[in-house]
Amino acid sequence: MNEDREDLDDDLGLRPDSRVERRANRRKTRARRGFGCFAGLISLLVVGALIGGLVVGFGKGRDAVEKMFAAPDYEGAGTSATVTVEISSGQSAQAIADTLEKKGVVKSAKAFERVARDDPRSKKIQANTYTLKKEMSAKSALELLLDTAKSVLVTRFTIPPARTKAEVVALLQKSKSVKLPAGAAQAAMNRPQTLKLPSYAKNNAEGFLFPGTYDVPKEAGANLILRMATAGFTKAANELQLAQTAKRKKLDPYQAVIVASIIGAETNRPEDYAKVARVIYNRLQAGKRLQMDSTIHYVVGRDGGVFTSDEQRETDSPYNTYKYAGLPPTPINSPNKDTLRAALNPAAGSWMYFTLVNLDTGETLFASSGEEHQANVKKLQAWCAAHTGRC
Repeated sequence: MNEDREDLDDDLGLRPDSRVERRANRRKTRARRGFGCFAGLISLLVVGALIGGLVVGFGKGRDAVEKMFAAPDYEGAGTSATVTVEISSGQSAQAIADTLEKKGVVKSAKAFERVARDDPRSKKIQANTYTLKKEMSAKSALELLLDTAKSVLVTRFTIPPARTKAEVVALLQKSKSVKLPAGAAQAAMNRPQTLKLPSYAKNNAEGFLFPGTYDVPKEAGANLILRMATAGFTKAANELQLAQTAKRKKLDPYQAVIVASIIGAETNRPEDYAKVARVIYNRLQAGKRLQMDSTIHYVVGRDGGVFTSDEQRETDSPYNTYKYAGLPPTPINSPNKDTLRAALNPAAGSWMYFTLVNLDTGETLFASSGEEHQANVKKLQAWCAAHTGRC
């Protein structure tokens, strides 16, 4: 066939040197094919040797690869140094891991994330305040978080602003974190002489259970927790120089606490605290009854509304400031630092009245005259008419 091809080339007028070139190319192609087969054989031998080596040293190879890509991690159960870590409700594993790294508990957040991901128990980590160690392995940190008997040395108890002592007793008794024996909170409240109250508190804890969140020792009893709250008041009072400031302004410190408690019950807008204080002092100075719904609520309880009924305003009680002049005999809740400050530093003004005009925003209008006040009351009535069932 090749000779026929060469004759055809001659017939087509191809030069003789073209035929020579084609023969040389065919010899090169056969040589390459032969080398390719030889190279393939060598490659198979090499791959086989490598596979054999990997099979023999698989454990060492795997360890080396894992070490290469592993997240930085400490070894062991940590140092003797301890650190407090707070974990909030709903916090993700990633957020917990970040917190642990920032606190120096684990070497890297990624190490803890990997351990938590591989251990289904990590989903049972509870919101709490934990005492952990510095420089723990991620696995040791997870184990300690899960062992609350060892890691939860303190728990947290919160007293919201403007709560009465009865409400604080109920919160404390029902607390799932504190876990007191039945009746323990009320029994502790019934021993006010043990609560380290200020001298002007008249041996009554009402008004002196300072709002805030307290880190409570795990085995703490009700008395200790209440003393932490009264200590919170003492700290705030000292920072405000409450007794000295009240004396300088010719106020009784106990009366200042009573005024602060009314402020917190009448408005939740800090920008209005000092104005409400001024209204209270102006009315007292003018000999007018305060006519505060909040003081009646203290006696009859709240029914979900902001205002009081005609029947409630007829209640015969020294806390009924519609019936009786002057301040109520005790605070009506525990004020916070801002309302205490407002009671000591009322705004300048001639206001004698105030009223809410928008229950959603808490907007409150102040007036110096009865006519101006009635105009503001009409605005409240219009808002109530537009929001049926809210007032």
